[in-house]
Amino acid sequence: MAGSTPRVGVLALQGAFREHVASLERLGAEAFEVRTPAELEGVDGIVLPGGESTTMDLLLGSSGLREPLAQAIAAGIPVFGTCAGLILLARDIEDGIEGQRSFAALDVTALRNGYGRQVKSFEGPVELAAGGVPMTGLFIRAPRITRVGDGVEVLARLGDEPVAVRSGSIMAATFHPELTDDDRLHGTFLEGIKNTSGG
Repeated sequence: MAGSTPRVGVLALQGAFREHVASLERLGAEAFEVRTPAELEGVDGIVLPGGESTTMDLLLGSSGLREPLAQAIAAGIPVFGTCAGLILLARDIEDGIEGQRSFAALDVTALRNGYGRQVKSFEGPVELAAGGVPMTGLFIRAPRITRVGDGVEVLARLGDEPVAVRSGSIMAATFHPELTDDDRLHGTFLEGIKNTSGG
């Protein structure tokens, strides 16, 4: 990581990418939108935002980003996926569309639209394993984590249900932390980048 400011690319094919950029910038990171393979070069971390997971799967192919992203994730670059981003990272997908692909990098099972359709969207108190006051979790056509693999750390829960997890350099949340002004999960992600880089 050049200098002390992490450079974080936010996949900007669909979804709330601008809000992720704003959250990361509030925390002092250099954050920018990524739409082409060239824009991935030199990043210290990557955010995969929410959106519609099957559409994002198609856009990854048409943009030429799928293979460079797969290579970066396999090489251990820190990644933070939210909502559809979690589905893109999950090893297994329940209720996926036929042919839907993921990077299979995070040992969890994700159930698409786990709480129902858009009208079932809600907000709820998310308890962080690190303690402190609960976050407000915005769950918009959110997936559910129905299985957590060995070695996957649960970072946050809604009731008894895991809603944010981490395994090595990969973090993911079922909800949209970027749509609130609570930047604690983004801060955890940036700490992970610092630790990965030895900074």
